[in-house]
Amino acid sequence: MHKKLFIPGPTEVAPEVLAKLATPMIGHRSKDASKLQREISEKLQKVMFTKNPIILSTSSGSGLMEGSIRSLTAKRAIVFSVGAFGNRWFKMAEANNVAADKCESEWGHPTTPEMVEKYLSTGKYDVMTVTHNETSTGVMNPVEEIAEVKKKYPDVLWLLDAVSSLGGAKIEVDKLGVDVCIASTQKALALPPGMAVASVSPRALEHGKQVKHRGWYLDILEIYKYVETKDFQYSATPSLPHMFAMHYQLDRILAEGMENRFKRHREMAEFMRAWAKKHFALFPEEQHASVTLTTITNTRNISVKALNDELGKLWMQISNGYGDLKEKTFRIAHMGELTMNDVREVTSAIETILPTLKA
Repeated sequence: MHKKLFIPGPTEVAPEVLAKLATPMIGHRSKDASKLQREISEKLQKVMFTKNPIILSTSSGSGLMEGSIRSLTAKRAIVFSVGAFGNRWFKMAEANNVAADKCESEWGHPTTPEMVEKYLSTGKYDVMTVTHNETSTGVMNPVEEIAEVKKKYPDVLWLLDAVSSLGGAKIEVDKLGVDVCIASTQKALALPPGMAVASVSPRALEHGKQVKHRGWYLDILEIYKYVETKDFQYSATPSLPHMFAMHYQLDRILAEGMENRFKRHREMAEFMRAWAKKHFALFPEEQHASVTLTTITNTRNISVKALNDELGKLWMQISNGYGDLKEKTFRIAHMGELTMNDVREVTSAIETILPTLKA
């Protein structure tokens, strides 16, 4: 047996998807590899609701986050942060000598349209980054409202971190006007960790030509150049096992139906929020709470480690809080392959364990 994972990545992977990792190798410069990578791109366009080109990266989502802010910022970036991973994007900018400013919300609160207006109206920025779903705080940003403000500033590129939401929440890339939408395999897409994906708008690719020092391995323009000119090949050796699994899993996702998948995630989220309020408290503002995980305030001052140790005996695992919130909160993910039966199972187990824990 293995522990059923209710953590914000890696998530549960279906056995038949795992089996695809053992597909015999093909030449990564072969026509078969081109076909595989082309078909993955076409399927991802459906998941992302976009006609924009798709790129794949043998890295975590952080790789394409770093690559995008470095490759595409010609003037100055404004990083909107609602937690640890928004802050990470700002650290990436600093580490790559990219001119950037940060607008950080109080943890548990979203990036508001008013914040976006305040910064974009200055005319100082050619890039803005937004975290769609922040796993440290459990906040899901109101990207539809942000998009309305963003439309007033067409010269600014919009980079969106959808690492922990793509495949669990509806992200209409083209309708929103997102220029780069980034995700990882190990979250709501329910694949093993090790690859990142992104949609990239043609205007982002054109804008990036102004940037002289874009790096190489994670240069968005270099990656796309190979996709465009080499028949969906990649500049460096890709992880073919991940691609075999992704090709299969995307078929499973599309067969479920995107709206059905989003509905399943919403139902799990609503259940978890109600449970959190009944037994503890919800950490983020409820109207901006994530649909792929729930961050819960530890109002009972229990030992989250002790709770997880007991859950481990029942072959389940949740996550403690992140960073400064380590013991102040805990997190229960409900994304990817998980269902209502799974979240009922873990919450029932926690209710049974709670009376045995000392505050």
